[in-house]
Amino acid sequence: MKDDTRSRALQVLQSVFGYPVFRGEQAEIIDLIAQGGDALVLMPTGGGKSLCYQIPSLIRDGCGVVISPLIALMQDQVDALAELGVRAAFLNSTQSFDESMRTERALRMGELDLLYVAPERLLTPRCLELLEASNIALFAIDEAHCVAQWGHDFRPEYIRLSVLHERFPGVPRIALTATADFQTRAEIAERLQLGNARQFVSSFDRPNIRYQIVEKENVRRQLLDFIQSEHAGDAGIVYCLSRKKVEETAEFLNESGVPALPYHAGMEHAVRSRHQSRFLREDGIVMVATIAFGMGIDKPDVRFVAHLDLPKSLEGYYQETGRAGRDGTAANAWMAYGLQDVVQQRRMIDESDADDNFKRVQSAKLDAMLGLCETLTCRRVRLLDYFGQQSAPCGNCDTCMSPPSAFDATEAVQKLLSTIYRVGQRFGAGHVLDVLRGSDSEKIRQWRHQDLSTFGIGSDKAEAEWRAILRQVIAFGLVDIDHENYGALKLSAQARAVLKGEQQIMLRRYLKPVKSKRTSVKPKGFTETDLSTEQQSIFERLRWWRVETARTHNVPAYVIFHDASLREIAKAMPVSLDALRQVSGVGEKKLESYGEQIIALVNDVSAAA
Repeated sequence: MKDDTRSRALQVLQSVFGYPVFRGEQAEIIDLIAQGGDALVLMPTGGGKSLCYQIPSLIRDGCGVVISPLIALMQDQVDALAELGVRAAFLNSTQSFDESMRTERALRMGELDLLYVAPERLLTPRCLELLEASNIALFAIDEAHCVAQWGHDFRPEYIRLSVLHERFPGVPRIALTATADFQTRAEIAERLQLGNARQFVSSFDRPNIRYQIVEKENVRRQLLDFIQSEHAGDAGIVYCLSRKKVEETAEFLNESGVPALPYHAGMEHAVRSRHQSRFLREDGIVMVATIAFGMGIDKPDVRFVAHLDLPKSLEGYYQETGRAGRDGTAANAWMAYGLQDVVQQRRMIDESDADDNFKRVQSAKLDAMLGLCETLTCRRVRLLDYFGQQSAPCGNCDTCMSPPSAFDATEAVQKLLSTIYRVGQRFGAGHVLDVLRGSDSEKIRQWRHQDLSTFGIGSDKAEAEWRAILRQVIAFGLVDIDHENYGALKLSAQARAVLKGEQQIMLRRYLKPVKSKRTSVKPKGFTETDLSTEQQSIFERLRWWRVETARTHNVPAYVIFHDASLREIAKAMPVSLDALRQVSGVGEKKLESYGEQIIALVNDVSAAA
């Protein structure tokens, strides 16, 4: 029976989805679900999670029900499946009454392979009764980390999804996410009653993504330099912490010749939907957004993700950067980071209305995020270690490619800590650094701080260099920020050992930010397909054909074919349908729909060459 299930699954993979073989643990997961088992699956973005429930839905009797929080993306997901010949539909609040009734009737009649539904809709008595009256193949709980109260993107309605186990005990369930540490995995299993489910934890590594964190100076100009030097004409996502910063950054990029759109929860729903649609369906759009944007985005050719503000946790950072390079091609994760980021994030935690336990968890997550920013070693090693995965230096992050210089900062830190102490631990960073550097200001004269023994003892370093030292000192817990006293700097208990000379402090040496130069983002170990002049012409023609076809079908271009498939077609230069069938990503339905057009296009270009 097991061999028969795997054989059927492979046949569906090849004929429907057009892929020759399964990747990683896909085959094992699909086999388990197809035979009625439960699973909790952690797989990185772009790792093929959707196949783990789509294929069992196609080989099991009944309809697979996918619970997803992403109402705005359900139409595109259903359209993509329709292009493959899969009978898919959705139920959500965007539909009219008649549309909902047609979908409900199709489900009851057994005319659907997959149904997408938002958790709020699923939990209504009407929907639960509909499901009980229908033949359900499985339940797939996508973005399962939303169940974790201390995780990223928490959705309170997810906690109630334990009802599936209670009301449908015989239906297999699969919970999937790209981001979860050990604590979050345990919370998912407990809250969804998946304690007996088999857990599959794939590698968290995304080797095609290059991680780069730069010292924040003029952040918008730094962002523009990065885009113009490395990603001109590419699709990308820029994350900002505030709505105002989103609006201002998008306006700045547009004025600088980079097509950009803002996206945040304060915008009208229709405007957000229109911007999301443009980003998905057009090439070269940069979306500037708060973290309200991006979860579940299937756009495979996002070439970069940039952060202009420090994320709250490594879970958030990993998930957001994972939206780049879903097609496996080289991509960049770029972040600008400075002292104010540390101060702001600490303040947000301290001023939160949450209980002390929650604040401790959030502080620990922030400490891990700061550790990644300040590390002197490979960023990928640090990131993967957080998720419990051991690795070797990658050679494809900024600290590997240009190893930072460390220096013995013990004396400098002692000067800084002493100055904070001498001013009474009552002043913020700006004033402390003015005293340290011996600046002449009205505030210093007002408080007669020019008479302090530490006045001017740090005049040998520029303000930017001292800010870098202070940022690291705060990140490492030697200095606290008193937000109830206007952000005053205070010495922590750990500072005593440094002041007494009992502890050596090694810090990252400050390097003045320089303008980016155009560089290849091709990661180590990744080989892009080399196309001849003729093959490149075929590839470009195929992309134009895809744009027109997608416009006719009113779907995003990648729903027709990914760039990776077009490159393979261009390289193979197929002259028959059988030859085209061998290309990865070309299933039977797409062969039937587009095969003749593609063969004709290849022949036309070849004849003209």
